[in-house]
Amino acid sequence: MARDGEVKAQEKQQDLEKLQENIVKIEELSARLVAALAEKKPVPPALQGPSQELFLKAASAYMAEMMNNPARVIEHQVSHWGKTLKHYVEAQNRLSHGDLTPPPDETPKDRRFQNPLWETNPYFNFLKQQYLLNAEAIETAVSDMEGLDERERKRIDYFTRQIVDMMSPTNFLATNPDALQQAVETDGESLVKGLENLVRDLEDHHGEMIVNLADKEAFEVGENLGTSKGSVVFRNRMFELIQYAPLTDEVHKTPLLIFPPWINKFYILDLREQNSLIKWIVEQGYTVFVVSWVNPNEGYADVGMDEYVEEGFLTAIEQVKQITAEPKINVIGYCIAGTTLAITLSLMKQRKDKSVKSATFFTTLTDFSDQGEVGVFLDDDFVDGIEEEAKRTGMMKSLYMNRTFSYLRANDLIYRPAIRSYMMGEAPPAFDLLYWNGDATDLPGKMAVQYLRGLCQRDELATTGFPVCGTKAHLSEVDVPLFAIGCETDHIAAWDSSYNGVRQMGSKNKTFVLSESGHIAGIVNPPSKKKYGHYTNPDLTLSPEDWREGADFHEGSWWPRWEKWLRARSGKKIPARVPGDSGVDILGPAPGNYVKAKATL
Repeated sequence: MARDGEVKAQEKQQDLEKLQENIVKIEELSARLVAALAEKKPVPPALQGPSQELFLKAASAYMAEMMNNPARVIEHQVSHWGKTLKHYVEAQNRLSHGDLTPPPDETPKDRRFQNPLWETNPYFNFLKQQYLLNAEAIETAVSDMEGLDERERKRIDYFTRQIVDMMSPTNFLATNPDALQQAVETDGESLVKGLENLVRDLEDHHGEMIVNLADKEAFEVGENLGTSKGSVVFRNRMFELIQYAPLTDEVHKTPLLIFPPWINKFYILDLREQNSLIKWIVEQGYTVFVVSWVNPNEGYADVGMDEYVEEGFLTAIEQVKQITAEPKINVIGYCIAGTTLAITLSLMKQRKDKSVKSATFFTTLTDFSDQGEVGVFLDDDFVDGIEEEAKRTGMMKSLYMNRTFSYLRANDLIYRPAIRSYMMGEAPPAFDLLYWNGDATDLPGKMAVQYLRGLCQRDELATTGFPVCGTKAHLSEVDVPLFAIGCETDHIAAWDSSYNGVRQMGSKNKTFVLSESGHIAGIVNPPSKKKYGHYTNPDLTLSPEDWREGADFHEGSWWPRWEKWLRARSGKKIPARVPGDSGVDILGPAPGNYVKAKATL
């Protein structure tokens, strides 16, 4: 008995010491929290949400609905309150009789509520049911409003959903059973670690609430990301040009140049050996070059689309021609780089420059008549704010772009990671794709405004012509053989809009492939994984719906299908080229220096 008493006393003493340690740690973290929040810079109101005009339109439409169709409004209210009160009475009745099981639950399945307690515990089940009933009522009220045009309705629906998602009981400690269970099981240690994670993220982002999605210490570009062997063979203020070392004795005569988007960094195409598109292409016997764009600062305030075309695309094309002594090359453009590649090809057509033999477009928008999900951020209220910020700072900082794209998938990219990190106290995972996603880039403000106004808002490339380099680029002037890939669940470049753009290009030799999955996974889809399939249909005269209806499905990656197409346009085999064998100076090993520069905050 005495021994048991000593053990209990020791355990109690250890608990007290641990509690004291945590109290000291919380005091230190609280001081750091205050210091981190003090670093937060003011964000223009126009970049934090839609204008008040949008909400006024929603309120006006709802008031008009009440005046013109009161029966429908009353029907909505009666339906909502009827369900709410019925659920409340059922729950109250069970509790009053000592029955601790929840009442029948007919709410839809939602992966946010996976913990069994949401189904079995009367408290958590009541919260879940009431939240989902309220969410349903709000969504119904918004969808049934009349007097709004389709664009306004889409925006109101989107921002309403943002508010509804934000108010989910899973996002609050007191109403999240996973977080509460974790706190009990760890004697509160998870909450201390969560506070540590919160403070670290605030310090990393100078007071901005941005969740680190991946362990930043687990990766280093050039060490375990972007490791394909190659050399930087050219550099100007816009980009570094990387030539990759051959992995075959012979290569096709025509080289391949890849233009990745400058909104992100190029190594998404070279994450790891197992899923590196760059390495795979080199293994197929091609001389591969990639453009690594500069991460611009305030000194790039004068840089617009003209500079990206002249000093970027056209210069890179000319350099590859000189290095390989080839009069023509094949090119790839990904996302915004694909859009700009189309502009460049139109300009080259006008200049009678036949340097490009064929072009491939990855998830590229050139017809912006339907802006897709991201269109809710492309009205004047947001774009005016970006333009003002560009005039003030010369830049469009990565913060605004990351926030925009994250909120398109808020539950996956904001709330769920925040719950894991701040409530559960879990460390961010060592996930290469999420690390790349957080390795942001800034944009020159002038270029960003030109892109948003001329392409996204006015759709000039597909209509009146996009002003560039003293002329106007037209989609119909893209007449080289082309291969385009859209992605089925792409929320950035909707596949049907991408398809419509390809249909308007002037080439008589066009192939369109629809890959399963989204903007990244649909492209970075190596054949070895056998994960996502793809659709083909040679008839590009059809509408997107009819094209998809008549398309053939193929198991596995589109990569081999595209490579077969590219092979037919890449000439005979020659001895493999090695970086530097042309006499060009080697400026350093791949992945170069530009890719390692960090965005400002």
